[in-house]
Amino acid sequence: MRIDVLTIFPEFFGQVFDFGIIRRARLAGIVEIGVHDIRVFATDKHRMVDDRPFGGGDGMVLKPEPIFAAVEHLLGTSDKAGYPDGTRVVLLTPQGRPLTQPLAGELADSIEHLVLICGRYEGVDERVNDVLVTDEISIGDYVLSGGEPAAVVVVDSIVRLLPEALGSETSAENDSFSDGLLDCPHYTRPAEFRGMKVPDVLLNGNHAEIEKWRLQMALEKTRRVRKDLLEGENGGCE
Repeated sequence: MRIDVLTIFPEFFGQVFDFGIIRRARLAGIVEIGVHDIRVFATDKHRMVDDRPFGGGDGMVLKPEPIFAAVEHLLGTSDKAGYPDGTRVVLLTPQGRPLTQPLAGELADSIEHLVLICGRYEGVDERVNDVLVTDEISIGDYVLSGGEPAAVVVVDSIVRLLPEALGSETSAENDSFSDGLLDCPHYTRPAEFRGMKVPDVLLNGNHAEIEKWRLQMALEKTRRVRKDLLEGENGGCE
């Protein structure tokens, strides 16, 4: 997979993709990540990327020209109908479709080239949405200063789902939300710490009982913390 990030603050991403799973995936050739300064594609002498909104109002709006030029540079076209197969251009915005585990899985499974546009200020000129953007994605119902932190979240959530990115083939399958529940509790050595003991069921070696316990604990935690997830309760421990 190829991921390109368009931003007016490329320095934000200086080392953020050089750790953990993302770093291993990059070194293994599973994913390539490029970060591009939108200002490079501005044509005026001041490299302006924003301007005041027509109709008045507070704040500034990202201009269309440099974003169109950046996408054309990466994809060879600024018409989403003409994008190569397996290509998506995503605007990161609070108004977008909420990022969920199923959506991350959809992107990981179906995309070969992902372009992320980091919004800023009051937003992006709507013509970018109309012509360039295939998807709008939000990481939550709150407003950030810009799309850069959201880009990191989106990249991380997708890369860890790519084949061979994780050390275990089943790790991603067992994540929270993968089958509609939160994760069950996990324990490791020592078996007793400051008087707190690991549940006996996890120590008896009976895998059927362990799986039953994990499912029960996952259901209990989901009911307690995220009852909304159980509207379509479908079982399974993550």
